[in-house]
Amino acid sequence: MTTTLLPKPTSSIPDRAIYERRESGVRSYARSMPRQFNKAQDVWMHDTQGGRYLDFLSGCSTLNYGHNHPVLKTALMDYIANDGVTHGLDLHTDAKEDFLTTLEDVILTPRGLDYRAMFTGPTGTNAVEAAIKLARKITGRELVIAFTNGFHGMTLGALACTGNAAKRGGAGVPLNHVSHEPYDGYHGPDVDTAELLERRLSDPSSGLDAPAAILVETVQGEGGLNAASPEWLRKIAEIAKRHGALMIVDDIQAGVGRTGNFFSFEGMGFTPDIVTLAKSLSGMGLPFALTLFRPELDQWSPGEHNGTFRGNNHAFVTATAALRHFWSNDAFQQDVARRGALLERRLDAMAAEHGLSTRGRGMMRGIDVGSGEVAGTITAACFAQGLIIETSGAHDEIVKVLAPLVIDDAVLSAGLDILEEAVRSALTVTYGVAAE
Repeated sequence: MTTTLLPKPTSSIPDRAIYERRESGVRSYARSMPRQFNKAQDVWMHDTQGGRYLDFLSGCSTLNYGHNHPVLKTALMDYIANDGVTHGLDLHTDAKEDFLTTLEDVILTPRGLDYRAMFTGPTGTNAVEAAIKLARKITGRELVIAFTNGFHGMTLGALACTGNAAKRGGAGVPLNHVSHEPYDGYHGPDVDTAELLERRLSDPSSGLDAPAAILVETVQGEGGLNAASPEWLRKIAEIAKRHGALMIVDDIQAGVGRTGNFFSFEGMGFTPDIVTLAKSLSGMGLPFALTLFRPELDQWSPGEHNGTFRGNNHAFVTATAALRHFWSNDAFQQDVARRGALLERRLDAMAAEHGLSTRGRGMMRGIDVGSGEVAGTITAACFAQGLIIETSGAHDEIVKVLAPLVIDDAVLSAGLDILEEAVRSALTVTYGVAAE
């Protein structure tokens, strides 16, 4: 394997005094990856000591097109050089017009989708807050149905829809008006949890109020890469319609190509009422979130929901460039599908070697190693070899691969070689100790 395809990690930890002295203890990724990074390009991150790291995290799917893609970078630099508007609230700007036109022409119209675009605050949780707030306004109801292992954000409304106890515990107040129902497969393959939900909603004595919305991820990013079947998702869409609720698909991590198509629900036989997008929407890692909804649901009064940074024109510019460059035809989508199949084969082989299982869809996949402790050992071993990779799941038991969608096949394979050896080493030690 040529050295240009391999990471080159450094072995020493840099001085972290300023972070220990001034930054909050809430930081997490920096604890498992204690380096000072100063440059990033394509699928690589570089540290101040000359080290080079292969990025299989991609900013939790915020960098689907890699770091500093030249097409996006050039578009942004040209815009800045010409004194383009940076901050515009919700004013009309050239950058916003270009984005909306491109979104319509490249993404919505070819897919037969008719959505209004709401520019919310800059992060995914803002998009979710707007979605559930709109659903409650439209229906006059309070309850939102979310699902076990779901993750939707850290602000209070989105956090109420999130399942993770540790995240919820930080709220400090009751998180009400949400019912967490079992996700597809939660009770095993023989239990249809969509049927269970229908039964509860149809029973006037079940104690489950009529919902304003049903909020779902087609693949649960932080919850363990659980992938719902198209059949189950269609049933959920039908249940929402039958019971007068709006179906919200949270596509913040699974969308923008991560599962193969631009939207993760494409080709599944249903159309959500509301869709939330963020993360890779800007293409460059610039904060940008969007809530899409059917035109007849656009019942906001002016300023009823707003945000100071809902007009990030720099993000509009890079998002527009990304849509035109990657999504104007199906070549990129086909490339992602092929690469996702490669990832699937490699992870399945690793799992089979150790009697484990894999999770996910497209380029959003992982391997269930059984415990957070083992997964932590694996990711630490990977980082020592220069591979940036993290975990997900209720117990952090899933080693999660979120490589950039543009990664070269040979580089992807080199990174998976590192992961394969780390898995083999960790499980050999684990089973060896258990046998003794």
